[in-house]
Amino acid sequence: MNELQTIQAQENWQKARPEELPKPTYWPFFLAMGLNFIFWGMLTTWIIGLAGLLIFVIALSCWINLLRHDRKSN
Repeated sequence: MNELQTIQAQENWQKARPEELPKPTYWPFFLAMGLNFIFWGMLTTWIIGLAGLLIFVIALSCWINLLRHDRKSN
């Protein structure tokens, strides 16, 4: 394919959606950490599992809330 054909092919391209990426956040990390603590608590003691459940619920609610507010601002 020569240069002219490449340029013509690029003119038909469309931008990928969404054009703006969401802001980076740490909530998915805490969600995964809470899930790990839940499973670790199943093997060790209920206190670690309860802490994992608490971390999981807080991270999930905060991440959903962040996505809702990000969606409203667009």
